[in-house]
Amino acid sequence: MGKLTTHVLDTAAGQPAAGMSWILYRIDDPRTEICRGRTNADGRNDGPVLEGTAFNCAIYEFHFDAGGYFRKRGVELTDPAFLDTVVIRFGIAQAQANYHVPLLVSPYGYSTYRGS
Repeated sequence: MGKLTTHVLDTAAGQPAAGMSWILYRIDDPRTEICRGRTNADGRNDGPVLEGTAFNCAIYEFHFDAGGYFRKRGVELTDPAFLDTVVIRFGIAQAQANYHVPLLVSPYGYSTYRGS
């Protein structure tokens, strides 16, 4: 079986985004919360987000609490914040593959890609 991992980098500070909360949803009708967590000191989850029998082909969404992370760091944000919750919708099409969904984020922009 495959596995899903994530990694968050604070591109404004040039460091891992330690302590950022996230929620993973499976997109079906209705949307289902699968799990939630917080990044460690390296900006990663302590282990795979999904693996084994929980790892299924489907459409998912990561919801990253970027606004909360930047506020805790003392970054002055607009009210409302330009980026508060960053949502990344992605599909898992291969049950035997590994999927890595990184987030590179600043208070005013983000990017992602399928990592290895």
